[in-house]
Amino acid sequence: MKKEMRKNFLKKRNALTTDDVNMKSKQIFYNLSSLPEYKNANNVMVYLDFRKEVKTKYIIEDLFLNKKNVIVPISKVKTKELLLSKINSFDDLTISTYGILEPKSEKIDIVSPEIIDIILVPGVVFDKKGYRIGYGAGYYDKFLSNLSHNFTAIGLSYELQLVDKIPKDKHDYQLDFIITEEKIIKTKKDRE
Repeated sequence: MKKEMRKNFLKKRNALTTDDVNMKSKQIFYNLSSLPEYKNANNVMVYLDFRKEVKTKYIIEDLFLNKKNVIVPISKVKTKELLLSKINSFDDLTISTYGILEPKSEKIDIVSPEIIDIILVPGVVFDKKGYRIGYGAGYYDKFLSNLSHNFTAIGLSYELQLVDKIPKDKHDYQLDFIITEEKIIKTKKDRE
């Protein structure tokens, strides 16, 4: 079922025009930037978008402008783990694993996940309870589940990627917020 949903929603997302992606991504950024959690965060983990994911360029520019720490994931393919590196500008990045931007080897500045205030999470499908379907490798669910400090996990989603309910597995991590171009959904945590 998840595989089928992933396939269908990737098709829908891929049908978006570049203008749609930019316009919707800007609105998602405005919605995100209205959150007190975002305003008060110092260390923000931001995925680097690829294909037609919600663009994070506007968010990263805003974080740089406001002297916040921008932390990006590096995919360790063999272990399916995420390492974290602080970046100081877009010039620190190069195309790497899966065609995703990652820090150039000489620019890698590893940081502990325990310093992160907010984690922005990509996905293919999101539901209103804060669950998501990613690309199937489990990087984010594994990473988020292993963190022990207080942080806020936020899914960035186009409205067209939002459904009422996703079939979930026990290892699926529940996000605190889902933000689309139309709304901010604060989830009621199942684990509370």
